[in-house]
Amino acid sequence: MSETLNRYRVSTRRSAELALLVGAWLIGVFAWILVDSATGETSLGGWTSLLSAGVLLLVTHGVVRWQAPYADPLLLPSVAALNMLGLAMIHRLDIAAEQRAISNGSPMPTPDVYLQLTWMLVGLVAFMLVLSFVGDHRRLQRFTYTAGFAGIALLFLPLLPFIGSEVNGARLWINFLGFTFQPGELAKVALTIFFAGFLVTRRHSLALVHNKILGVGVPRAKDVGPLLLVWFAALLVLILERDLGTSLLLFGLFIVMLYVATGRRSWVLIGGSLLTVGGAVAYQAFGHVRVRFDVWLDPFADANGTGFQIVQSLYGFANGGIFGTGWGQGYPQLVPFAKTDFITSALGEELGLMGLIAILLLFAIVVERGARAAVATRDPFGNLLAIGLTTVIGLQTFIVIGGVTRLVPLTGLTTPFLSYGGSSLVANYIIIALLIRISNAARAPEVTDAELVLRPAGDEND
Repeated sequence: MSETLNRYRVSTRRSAELALLVGAWLIGVFAWILVDSATGETSLGGWTSLLSAGVLLLVTHGVVRWQAPYADPLLLPSVAALNMLGLAMIHRLDIAAEQRAISNGSPMPTPDVYLQLTWMLVGLVAFMLVLSFVGDHRRLQRFTYTAGFAGIALLFLPLLPFIGSEVNGARLWINFLGFTFQPGELAKVALTIFFAGFLVTRRHSLALVHNKILGVGVPRAKDVGPLLLVWFAALLVLILERDLGTSLLLFGLFIVMLYVATGRRSWVLIGGSLLTVGGAVAYQAFGHVRVRFDVWLDPFADANGTGFQIVQSLYGFANGGIFGTGWGQGYPQLVPFAKTDFITSALGEELGLMGLIAILLLFAIVVERGARAAVATRDPFGNLLAIGLTTVIGLQTFIVIGGVTRLVPLTGLTTPFLSYGGSSLVANYIIIALLIRISNAARAPEVTDAELVLRPAGDEND
């Protein structure tokens, strides 16, 4: 009898999550202190911000403990550590901007770290709302086509007159009631739900193979239609909005989910071929794509012009070396857009190669735990949804850091949880909430009707 009852006492590991969450917060506090020590800047607002972030994370942990007691204990602490490191670096770059304004006699700029902290609050509130209202991730499958239409609408919303806004040649933002938001960040969540629901119902027909070319199974022509539609949508994003990053992310996401749903290598080969063709056409037809590729191939050919950003990034990495210059002791402010596109370059300079590897390991933990939740979940929709959401974070991280280190062309995406930007932060916290919901369903113990008879009264929460 006692052995049967012990089966119900499954460890939720929420205490481990709490300890890791406190450790993540302390990492951010320690980084903030080092920045202030190196720059000689200390303010009451900074400590208030740190304490506010700590309270927010504790409240979020309480909601996870209440709503998803069996969820993976590493997901939330990992992204919290990334978020806190991002806040510390934004604070460090704010100080550099203030010092530059003083030396130039310019007006003092408004610190961005406090706005980022506000977006962190919004993101964590969205996280808690999703966790509270999405009690079962399988219910999202009912909204497959609704999510698809919403994702497309959000993706092309910046093209509308009056509210659409163009920044640095890309039309990605909307201005509404004084707020600037990038709807494409929420579009990737909606489209992931759509892809998962669509592929669950079509995976058997998409896996059928009638012919082989060079030993590789080729799907039926009518089944290639969905792939061509996504390819065309990705090209439209590239053409109309000049957003290379989102188009790559969207198409790559669909290819990964399609391969997981069908297990057919032919889809990967077809997708790769379409990506190559699309890239070649875009290179020939659009100047901004050509510039990105030329800078990627040889940034030093125009080091003071189009290649200035990536060249400064490479110099920053070189200056950081193995162990970095230390918090507040480098020159990350010399890289344009250091708070957004190139925040990993700033962190690489002041934390060095070892620090950057540690940050990459945090992203690897998030991807690994998300993939583990996908494998462990008991329903096909949850499996595909978890794989898709994990792919969004993993692929976006690869595209961004690959661009900063010149592994792939620059795309203009932001580094998840690290970069300054509210749209990305809110969307990524929603993604983590959904992954935690799926992992809770995957890790929760199953109890049969026969076993319920053996459970004594009062043991419902064991």
